[in-house]
Amino acid sequence: MKMKSRTVAKRGFNLDFMMWMFTRLSALTLYLLGLIGVTAALVMGARNEMDVSTLVRWTFFPNPSHVVSSDVVNIDAYINYFWQIMQILVVFFGVTHGINGLRIIVEDYIGSNWWRPIWRGFIFFLWLFILLVAIYVILGS
Repeated sequence: MKMKSRTVAKRGFNLDFMMWMFTRLSALTLYLLGLIGVTAALVMGARNEMDVSTLVRWTFFPNPSHVVSSDVVNIDAYINYFWQIMQILVVFFGVTHGINGLRIIVEDYIGSNWWRPIWRGFIFFLWLFILLVAIYVILGS
């Protein structure tokens, strides 16, 4: 079987360039959100009331149920809209970052051009489904 070379995308702003840039910026944003999460938890008293595993869980997914299972006496500071917004931001950037990586890998292995829009549509609806379920869980907890 003879291999075909892919055509090079045009220079300028297109989906591939925008998603390449988003991947870099979302990785930096995830680091920033993790740093905000751990710093805020330490300021609110986690250094005396949480063990390391609870602090790590809280950093990357600030869910109130992670605090309930720890030695935190007053969990009111951990249950508010700020932390729900933080959760939604972490989930949005993390899921979008991962789904974009999946899109890149899938497109590397697609041979024909007519499969590409089908896979992009499937990946888009997968991304949308994961985000909606995650936001439902966040707002319900």
